[in-house]
Amino acid sequence: MSDVPLLRNRSGTARDRDPQARVEELELEAAIGRNVRQLRLQHGLTVAEMAARIGISKAMMSKIENAQTSCSLSTLALLASGFDVPVTTLFRGADVERPAAFVTAGTGARIVRIGTKEGHEYRLLGSLRGEHKRLECLHVTLSAKSETYPLFQHPGTEFIFVLEGVMDYSHSRTVYRLNPGDSLQFDGEGAHGPVDLVQMPIRFLSVIAFPDSQL
Repeated sequence: MSDVPLLRNRSGTARDRDPQARVEELELEAAIGRNVRQLRLQHGLTVAEMAARIGISKAMMSKIENAQTSCSLSTLALLASGFDVPVTTLFRGADVERPAAFVTAGTGARIVRIGTKEGHEYRLLGSLRGEHKRLECLHVTLSAKSETYPLFQHPGTEFIFVLEGVMDYSHSRTVYRLNPGDSLQFDGEGAHGPVDLVQMPIRFLSVIAFPDSQL
């Protein structure tokens, strides 16, 4: 495996992937790494201390926890013995199916929202319930000017990304001029919506993350 440092942020981890590696194998490595780290922390041991306990290098222990290597059967046996758990404990969570929503081009379900009657089209690209939040993704097309424009308010955080056209978009007390490639992320509780369609048609993506209380 590559010795390039693991990329890490608050959202999770990332690592190089061998194009020939099966996704199932990568998921297994990730599950083992997650379980090994959790067990080590439960024992109150550092990476170096755990490595010394079972007789492997600190570098190898770190790679196991970061899912940067595939454990041999002998290493799995050493880990299980060092933690005093069955080997199967190290695989816990590897067989959990994670949800996904796939929508092919042009097939997103049309939904009716305030503004639909004004020539605005909303297509649902996916609504996924995760462990903590519900994520709603829309493809919005604005193709007609109007005397009035809808203002939305909802719980959670919204992110919009402009694909085509130009519009002035209001949130709370501020108006933003949005061009193709521009994005805007905001608190959905603040009144928001287009106030002027400068160059049509306008197409943008809207992604809303609803809070736990809305599940």
